[in-house]
Parts: sequence; structure tokens; C-alpha cells
Amino acid sequence: MSTPFEIDSFEEYLATVRDELPKVRKYFRGQTKLVSAGYELKPSIGRYDHIATRSLFDRDQLEREVLEVFGNHLVTHVQHLPRTEWEALAIAQHHGLPTRFMDWTTNPLVALYFAVRETKTDDAGKPMDSAVYVLISDPPRYVDYKRAQQPVIKPVKDLATTPARSQEGYEAFGLDEAASPSDIAATVDVVVAPASDEEAAPKPTSAPTVPSPFDISENVIYDPPHVSPRMRAQDSVLLACQQPFEALEERDYLEIVIRQSAHDDIRRRLDQYGVFDKQLFPDLDGIAKWLRYRVFESQGSL
Repeated sequence: MSTPFEIDSFEEYLATVRDELPKVRKYFRGQTKLVSAGYELKPSIGRYDHIATRSLFDRDQLEREVLEVFGNHLVTHVQHLPRTEWEALAIAQHHGLPTRFMDWTTNPLVALYFAVRETKTDDAGKPMDSAVYVLISDPPRYVDYKRAQQPVIKPVKDLATTPARSQEGYEAFGLDEAASPSDIAATVDVVVAPASDEEAAPKPTSAPTVPSPFDISENVIYDPPHVSPRMRAQDSVLLACQQPFEALEERDYLEIVIRQSAHDDIRRRLDQYGVFDKQLFPDLDGIAKWLRYRVFESQGSL
């Protein structure tokens, strides 16, 4: 990981995101604790040490079995059943089940919110810096996998008509003499040739299926269906991790450190710009969190 950016104000964060980051597709993740403080970039299932000590086969089986049990209970709780393991795992992640998915966002202000919403303290009670992490490795996207599996449609050759015998212009058809439709038809050879079975329809292509999230050979960005207003409001994307018990490598991300001394002011600025609890959590929980901040934490007005 390169030398981190150190942010002391809301404006400095905006300028850093705008001017200092690589010109690649970027994803952002806000954390109240730094990687150096022991909170590595890994999915939630990878934080259970007693599972990490199991064999690779046992961990894989556990993930699949947990998702199967979760899926058996979905029928009575959702209006539309997930069509793939990707969708089922995304719903499980959304509802707090530890999975191999990591939460990221395409919105840098949303990531900043999650970095500063609560200032953590260390064992001595000292306020801690937070961070926004920027994924710069540009992993492949699930939608690209899907697009690659779509059959190629070959246009059907038009054999119903052929060009007119003469290429000399309209006068060859006697149009300058006000010819009747029957006269015009008599001057044109129309050949109707039945298309062969081979040419009449495009050939289906046999493409391999999109791999299960448990069988991927690299990390994959997944844009999940908006199963809740929260996911849409937070511009959520998920990183499916090939090795969920291993932290991301330092070369895959940049770190933007948010100084704890700037947290209060950044929280106020985010609230002014509409990037706060009741917008990012459009439900009763979000309203309650927003009121708690406005009235009890910041001593502001409604």
C-alpha cells in the first residue's frame, strides 16, 4: 500500500478524491478502524478464527450449507425468490449473515459517512483515526461474466428479393411513361428462395455457465439487485472474495486516513449535503439514528 492520504477537512477529502486518485474504476469502503489498527480488509466470514482453522473443503461445505439453510427460510420472507446463488448470498449479506461478500460503494461520500459516523476509541480511551479505502485493482465484474455468456445472434440472410436486372435508373422501368403497377412488375425478376434450415435460424452457442460465488478463481465485483431501499440509497456493490479468509493485498487498495479531529465537522457537513442516516437508511432505523445524532449527539436543532 502506498503512503496514505491524511485528511483534516471535508474539502480536503473532496479534493483528494477528485484530483489524487488513479483514473480507473474505483470502489470505496469506509471503516471506523484502520487496517493498521487490526481491522483488515476481509469479508465478515473471514473474521471468525475458529472457522479459518478448518480445512478448505470444510469451510467450503460450511458456506454452502449455511446458504442452503438460509435459502430454505426465504420463501416466507421475500416476494421474489433469488434466481442464483449470487442473489441469495447478497440477500443473506444484507440481513447480516457472514458471507464471502464485502460491502463497497461507488459513492465516495457514502464511504466517508461510514468512516466518520462513529469515532472509535483505543484501549486507553483515546479517539482513533478512521479511513476510506479505495479499491484500485479493478476486478472483473459479474455483469461482464453474464454478458460473455450471451449467445451471438447471427443475422439471417435476406433471400426473398434480389436486385433489379438493370442498374441504369428509374427510366429502365418505364416510370417516365406512367407505367402501371403490372407493367413494372413484369420488368423485374423476383426470385423467392426458401432458406435452408442452416441459414434460417441462428445457431445456438453453448457457453459455460457463470461460476458460483463459491467457485470463482478471482475476486469479482457484483452489483446486486436492490433487495432493499438501503442498497439503492448507498450505491452498494459487493466484492465476492475468492479467498474470504485472507485479507486483501496492499497493492489492491489505497488508504485515505480521516483524522479523528476532523470527524465532528465532517459529520456536520455530510448532514448538510444530505448524506446521513435518514437518507442512507430510508426506514425507521435511519430516522431514529438521524434524530439521535441531531438532538442528542450534536445538540443541534430539528
